[in-house]
Amino acid sequence: MARYIGPVCRLCRAEGRKLFLKGDRCRSDKCPINKKRLPPGKAPKTRLGKKSEYAVQLREKQALKRNYGLMEQQFRNTFEKALGLPGKTGDNLIILLERRLDNVVYRLRFASSRAQARQLVNHGHIAVNGKRVNIASYLVRAGDVISVIGAAKKMESIRQALEEVQKSGVMPWLEVNADEMTGRFVTNPQRQDVTDIADIKEQLVVELYSK
Repeated sequence: MARYIGPVCRLCRAEGRKLFLKGDRCRSDKCPINKKRLPPGKAPKTRLGKKSEYAVQLREKQALKRNYGLMEQQFRNTFEKALGLPGKTGDNLIILLERRLDNVVYRLRFASSRAQARQLVNHGHIAVNGKRVNIASYLVRAGDVISVIGAAKKMESIRQALEEVQKSGVMPWLEVNADEMTGRFVTNPQRQDVTDIADIKEQLVVELYSK
């Protein structure tokens, strides 16, 4: 499966906003966005003028896609699923992205970033309802129990990530037992509850794909 292996800070600079691709480490003062670094590429100042409607929509799509660590085809497939569901397509898109197993593992603080969470899933360290699942795009349902299994329970990186639960807790649609390294996906989130991407205008993504 294709994946981006370049410097992730470059992606944040390209979008001109924090995508938190390194998890909580992005809150550091060393983040390039805090230093107001210019976008990557040649002659970046010439690209800072007024953007066309298409450019605005494209940048919004790229920011959302990169925030969840998806490649273009994966993101497009998710959009197509959202399009077939009742309700607002933009809201459906966010909910589907939040239901991805790698994202839920990250939200439960089993990993410090979505990339790390995806690795845990791909390596078979995560179970859903007691059954090992190694597909990062697996869609979690309300009531599902997600747990760290096997030797992974002794991994220091997971223990360190879980320390964040004591500081800031988890999203309101989740429950976590840090001692047991288990969590529950209580219900599908509402769009307004996904506060860390509040600046994303998903309607622009819908308009872009609808052309």
